[in-house]
Amino acid sequence: MPALSRAPDGVPESSVGPDSPGPVSPRGFFDEWRNDVPASVVVFLVALPLCLGVALASGAPLLSGVVAGIVGGIVVGMASGSQLMVSGPAAGLTAIVVTGIAQVGGFAQFLPAVILGGALQIGLGVARAGVIGYYFPSSVIKGMLAAIGLTLILKQIPHAMGYDAGYEGDFSFVSPSGENTFGAIGHALQQVQPGAIAAALIGVGLMVVWPKTPMARMKLFPAPLAAVVLGVGLNQLLLAVAPEYAIRDTHLVTLPTTGAEGVWGQLTRPDWGALANQQVWILAATIGIVASLESLLSLEATNKLDPEKRDAPANRELLAQGMGNVVSGFFGGLPVTGVIVRSSANVDAGARTRLSAVVHGILLIVAVLLLARVLNLIPLSALAAVLLVTGFKLTTPALWKSAWRLGLSHFIPFAVTIVAILFTDLLRGIGIGLVVGIAFIIAEHMRRPGLILVSPAGAILTRYVLPDQVTFLSKASIARELEALPDSCRVEIDGRRTARFDYDALEVILAFRETARSRNIDYRLVGIPEVGLTPAH
Repeated sequence: MPALSRAPDGVPESSVGPDSPGPVSPRGFFDEWRNDVPASVVVFLVALPLCLGVALASGAPLLSGVVAGIVGGIVVGMASGSQLMVSGPAAGLTAIVVTGIAQVGGFAQFLPAVILGGALQIGLGVARAGVIGYYFPSSVIKGMLAAIGLTLILKQIPHAMGYDAGYEGDFSFVSPSGENTFGAIGHALQQVQPGAIAAALIGVGLMVVWPKTPMARMKLFPAPLAAVVLGVGLNQLLLAVAPEYAIRDTHLVTLPTTGAEGVWGQLTRPDWGALANQQVWILAATIGIVASLESLLSLEATNKLDPEKRDAPANRELLAQGMGNVVSGFFGGLPVTGVIVRSSANVDAGARTRLSAVVHGILLIVAVLLLARVLNLIPLSALAAVLLVTGFKLTTPALWKSAWRLGLSHFIPFAVTIVAILFTDLLRGIGIGLVVGIAFIIAEHMRRPGLILVSPAGAILTRYVLPDQVTFLSKASIARELEALPDSCRVEIDGRRTARFDYDALEVILAFRETARSRNIDYRLVGIPEVGLTPAH
């Protein structure tokens, strides 16, 4: 419903908004390299299997996931205003990619939709649509972080045991194979690989004790990297002395080993003839909107994780993500979004600036061209150890206690978001949590008085002042207050301080004039516009 509005007198417009860059840091791009470079190695180790896993689950070429990771690191990392968020292929778009490839006839025909989706994101950034990200309640964002932490733990337990039915990066309760999260844990318990679980336990233990030892001062060799190196060393030792306990090849990182020329030849090029297909344009709009929403949510979550509490500009992020998708689609990559798992690992590893995201993208290039055979020695259980610790830090008991102390109106949306994400997937869970959060906001708003009594008790004239915002949510409370007035009384309703009138609420007030006559009520309306007319100032 349209509304009549006016700015409150003497109140300047706020300069804070989705384009506000937050506190300006005087640091240069390379000033924090001692923290950022080691963190980039950790993010690279986490991102590599996730890129491959998302590509595999999407029914796309494996290299398409790595291309998206490279573009998310370098292109989006350079263009983004966020110092800590890391972008790449995300599990949240897997279902869209699988369906989209089938609808348009192949991956080459799918790529123009990725490029067009990126162009749409650029348009949204120019149109300043990043403000959408500011309308998600903090209870839902915190619930999302806690749910991602719990999901990481539950999803990595099978990998830690050597069971790999689900792909790395899967966040759905039911995997593409039809197996749910708890079923996978049950199956993993029945076929534990001793070497895998040893690598995971040693890795977790190492990362727990590492900060309490002098080794924590080794900025260039962080604990997660040590856990991965130790996992590789343990498996090589087992292969030499006890092969029956060694980790199977199926439980190691699997990166294509084709060399530079082979990699270039395997890249898929966009089929521009697919632009004649209407489904490509519909798919592009879907990718642009969903990728934008997921990126804005990841941006909000990363801002909360940032130790320095920097507030990255949302509109600039949409532009950066759009540029990333245009480049990724052009070079045969999957759609790119901000990814909270990689961003969390980045924060946890001690990154300070976006140099970490950029270097992790460069490391992905080096890995594909030069280090594939070495990286294929890394056990997935060693990487699971890194993600298990990251998951715990996202869902610490302190976070739950804090949500509880803020009251049921905060805790219930927080808890519902967690449960919904655990039993559906990330986007559906956030949607359910958002609906519950909005319901609490509406209920709280409806409990507020629509008319504020300002006259003293026993006064001949009952005087009410309208609040700053008179919306359709005020309709019921205003009607109750007016119906409760005694017959033959005198009343004044003052709307001079109200900045916004909804027609719905105005209709209740103006309809009161008719009932007031029949009840012999002497009324006076001050500063309240007639419906359809501009309010007088």
